[in-house]
Amino acid sequence: MKLQFQSRQRGLSLVSMLVVGIVLAGVGVVGAQVFPTVIEYMAVNKAVNKAKEGATVAEVRSIFDKAASIDTITSISGKDLEISKEADQVVVAYSYQREIHLTGPAWLVLKYAGRSK
Repeated sequence: MKLQFQSRQRGLSLVSMLVVGIVLAGVGVVGAQVFPTVIEYMAVNKAVNKAKEGATVAEVRSIFDKAASIDTITSISGKDLEISKEADQVVVAYSYQREIHLTGPAWLVLKYAGRSK
């Protein structure tokens, strides 16, 4: 009787490790470019919620521009805000987009929109 031991290898081969590494590096590079836009979006949202305390359109825009200069918001300014009143409350809405160049003709377009609470 002859016993045969089948050795089964587990794990990744060198080629698959390189492919996984390249994919993770690409995701990391794109993520590093997207992360600041998400931080800016949160700052815009905070500034809009602060700006809704203004009584007039000019005051709302002025409050937003002051908050934008403090938080270094560059994607949107006070003149881009849509200001309205609903049930005696000021509602400030906004929308903007950021473009991130990936490579060659490829761009990643991020569209942000929101309104005050």
